[in-house]
This record gives sequence, C-alpha cells and structure tokens, in this order.
Amino acid sequence: MKVDIKTKAELGRMREACRMSAEIRDICAAHAAPGVTTGEIDDLVAEYCRKHNVRASFYGYADFPGHLCVSLNDEVIHGIPSRNRVIMPGDLVKTDVGIFKNGFNGDTSRTVAVGVTDPETLRLVDVTRECLKAGIAACGPGVHLGDVGYAIEQVALAAGFGVVRDWIGHGVGRTVHEDPQVPNYGKPGTKLVLRPGMTIAIEPMITLTKQGEKTDVLDDGWTVVTRDRCLSAHFEHTVAITDDGCEILTLPADYP
Repeated sequence: MKVDIKTKAELGRMREACRMSAEIRDICAAHAAPGVTTGEIDDLVAEYCRKHNVRASFYGYADFPGHLCVSLNDEVIHGIPSRNRVIMPGDLVKTDVGIFKNGFNGDTSRTVAVGVTDPETLRLVDVTRECLKAGIAACGPGVHLGDVGYAIEQVALAAGFGVVRDWIGHGVGRTVHEDPQVPNYGKPGTKLVLRPGMTIAIEPMITLTKQGEKTDVLDDGWTVVTRDRCLSAHFEHTVAITDDGCEILTLPADYP
C-alpha cells in the first residue's frame, strides 16, 4: 500500500476542488424535495461543472453514468440518478458528489430527510452525522485508522444502529479512490498510522437495524442496498491530516 502525501502547495490546490464539491453538495441537498427527480439533481451537477469548467469526479468513473450518486431510503450508496425516480415525502435522500479541479478531487455527501416525521428515522440521520463528527475528532498525526473506525462504530452501536462493513471510506486526492481504506469500524491501535499530508474521505454508512449491516448490489451493477431493506444514512467529508490535528476540506457553511 502506497499512501500519497500531499505537499502544502498540493493541499492548496485540493482545497479548491473540495470547496466546490461542498458547494454543489449543498446545492443538490437544497433541491431535494417532493416531486423532483433524481435525474434533475444530476442536472444540477452537470450545469455546475459546465459553468465552472470543472469535471464531476464520478462521471464515467468505472463507467458510472451519473454526475453524482443519489441513493434513496434503503439504498446505501451508488444510486444512479434517473428522470424516472421521483423523490417522495418521507424519503431519505443521500447525495454523494465530488469535483475534480487542478489535478485533485473532493468527495463529500449528506443525507436529507424530505418531509420525514418518524422520530426513529430522524434519529438515524442525526446519529450518522454524529458518527462522522466522531471519526473526524479522532483524526490526527500518530493516530491509527483503527482508532478512527472505533470512534465511528461506538457512536452507532450506542444508538442501537448498524454499521455497514462491506463499503468503507478511502483515501482521496489525485484520484477519487486512493489508499488507504478507511473502515467505519475498528480496533484501537491497529491499521495504518496517519501522517500530515494524508487526505482521506471519512464516510459512515449507518443502518436502522443491525441486520442492515449486510448489503447487496442491485442488478444495475451499482446501487448498494441493505439486505433487509431497512433505511440507511450516509455523511462524508474529505479531511486532511495536519501537524496538530486535521482540517475538514469540504466545509463551506454549516455542514454537518
């Protein structure tokens, strides 16, 4: 495993890609509403890229057909946007997007509860957000990736939810997926030791039930769903390890 260490100049270039990733992420989240199709959300990313002369990191990645991933309800990640998929009241909408600029990628996601009133569903969203915060808080030079995964997992388990193990976070930078792998579970003091200049995507995928930890891929070859079809939530930030902690690169406003 070879982990890319970014210089200060390279991090400066990467910050711009991450800032734009966060900006379009929040635009997409703001437009997730009843009656809107996931294809229309995809159009927002395509238009943003045209306007700013940048590229959507996911478009064409391993032949993925969308400019972002839009996953609803029991879909964990990698949902393909479609003009035939209409967002309905009560949906959990997960928008996962990245922008490529200046030779670097950003990667970020958030979950929007569209007209959701069920307290347990709303708690799932809140806890997943807290899992992301816990993972980021654990980051820093000399910290093991097992410590980061452990911090995320403990928040989810304490709330009675499941943690997806088949799909995890990852390094991000020159490509949208790099070493190292960043699990949302772990044992303290194990796995890779973080160093300044490393950039990773931390992305807890939390499920309403423990059985939902197991996942399947639909026939489209992309969309990942919980095996028991329970609800799931997903939040993600791109983070840079610094000399004294970490910096969230995908943080333009009040997110998460």
